[in-house]
Amino acid sequence: MRNIYCFNAISKYGTDRLTADYALTDDLARAEGVLVRSAALHETEFGDSLLAIARAGAGVNNIPLDRCANEGIVVFNTPGANANGVKELVIAGLLLAARDVVGGIEWCKENKEDANIAKTVEKAKKAFAGYEIKGKKLGVIGLGAIGAEVANTAAALGMEVYGYDPYISINAAWALSRDVKHITSVDTIYQECDYITVHVPLLDSTRGMINGQTIGQMKDGVVVLNFARDLLVDDDAMAAALETGKVRRYVTDFPNPKSVAMKNVIAIPHLGASTEESEDNCAKMAVEELMDYLENGNIRNSVNYPNCDMGVCHAASRVAVLHLNVPNMIGQITGILASGNVNISDMTNKSRDKYAYTLLDLENPAEEDMVEKLKAIKGVLRVRVIK
Repeated sequence: MRNIYCFNAISKYGTDRLTADYALTDDLARAEGVLVRSAALHETEFGDSLLAIARAGAGVNNIPLDRCANEGIVVFNTPGANANGVKELVIAGLLLAARDVVGGIEWCKENKEDANIAKTVEKAKKAFAGYEIKGKKLGVIGLGAIGAEVANTAAALGMEVYGYDPYISINAAWALSRDVKHITSVDTIYQECDYITVHVPLLDSTRGMINGQTIGQMKDGVVVLNFARDLLVDDDAMAAALETGKVRRYVTDFPNPKSVAMKNVIAIPHLGASTEESEDNCAKMAVEELMDYLENGNIRNSVNYPNCDMGVCHAASRVAVLHLNVPNMIGQITGILASGNVNISDMTNKSRDKYAYTLLDLENPAEEDMVEKLKAIKGVLRVRVIK
């Protein structure tokens, strides 16, 4: 029986996919797998039994990735599972910024006692007049699952869409509408676009990327949307730009004490992926990734180890080795197998930065003595006999 620990409430649409070989536990020390959404795990101590953590969502800033990698714990996320939900809210944010719908709704509430409101509104509505987004220029920074969907939908609505992503994947490029202009310099987006939406992870290189210098390049009256990560935007620089009108509206899904106090901010209470469908999709994907790793050793959508897939094992045994990406590691592993007269029927080795993963299908059962020798190799972080 494999024990799974949930740090947050995980949709039953996902957990119901766990077979009879799995059980949900309230004891983290006994868990082989963890499911998590937003719980902060940086101070959490993990037991030796923990093999994998699956994040039901895309962001993994709440998980200590390097520590997990060093402890031989594979961390997964679910890219694209909530893309449609976030995309729809970004488009809503675009429309709310273009047309002062929020201000108009508040006016109606404030004047609910006016018996002549039907007439009064005809005079008042000009204060909430806005702009159509058709024909306006939208800059999308980051063309991953969410950014690509935003770009495609905005193009379908008649916007002139500029997309920037120096790391765009082949799959994302294929999914991108031919109407989206692929820009090679982010400065072009800053300088040319009426609306700018950011869809990048929070890294040292992206922290505070919307700042005084980049805002200074933007057109007067630009609208900035942030549905990715709060700290991508320098709040002090944004407040100053809103005060002068350099930025006409700032739409954020990450309210904080500074942003909610700024004028011309549309602050949304982190609703991007808060749809029933998104939560179901993320949970389903997280559970499937976790099960495939625990049962077959396959890694799909890991954020701290390389992806590696050898399907279902049909050999006598399968052994997984998590290790540092150093020279002669494969030689040492295969040397131990050869010394034990163990034949390899299939093998793959993948690396990602300083970590690597070797998966071996063997024609002989994996003996305990051989496994102990593999564990003793310098740089090996975990050895697991899957079958």
